Amino acid sequence: MLLFPNCINLSVLNNNENNNKMDTNRIIEEVKKQGKTIASSIAEIKDYPEPGISFKDITPVLQSPELFNKVNMALVDLTKCFGKVDLVVSPESRGFLFGPVVADRLGIGFVPARKSGKLPRAVIEEPYGKEYGTDMIQIHNDAIAKGQRIIIVDDVLATGGTAKAIARLAERLGGIVAGYVFFIELCYLGGSIFLGNDKVLSLVEYQ
Repeated sequence: MLLFPNCINLSVLNNNENNNKMDTNRIIEEVKKQGKTIASSIAEIKDYPEPGISFKDITPVLQSPELFNKVNMALVDLTKCFGKVDLVVSPESRGFLFGPVVADRLGIGFVPARKSGKLPRAVIEEPYGKEYGTDMIQIHNDAIAKGQRIIIVDDVLATGGTAKAIARLAERLGGIVAGYVFFIELCYLGGSIFLGNDKVLSLVEYQ
């Protein structure tokens, strides 16, 4: 009888992959259900900060310990859908409300991405588009090691410009962008298409 101890049982691998996909889809489905409930607590302010814009005010969620905890646990679950992650990266300022919490609950590190002049040591920077021009976002030049898998966590996905700039920073340092996780996604602005639909997961979606 011939033995092949190093051969891989493809049927077992395929079953494991299918089971993982099913588990991921189930998690996403459950999180989306939670998102619909949480969305009812997000205040919409018409014509703010200018006419024609409907501002999504998350402060009622932040004021409720129960809701804030649910949001962060949901973001943790979404992050787990991308597999093993070494670091969470978030931009100032509202990204700092969620990114450090997600990192803490996953037991991994947090990297702050900040505007020009806010970080004390040597940095790398990337431009990102704003409504009336461009700005720069920076991270420390030793914040991410080569090969580390990162997840970008923020409060809102609009056009995706800030998140994409952070991804470029991570990649310049040799990091691998596993995915993007957002509390709120404004789907009508096309941010997930810009970032890559298969890499974006959001808790609350506005179509």
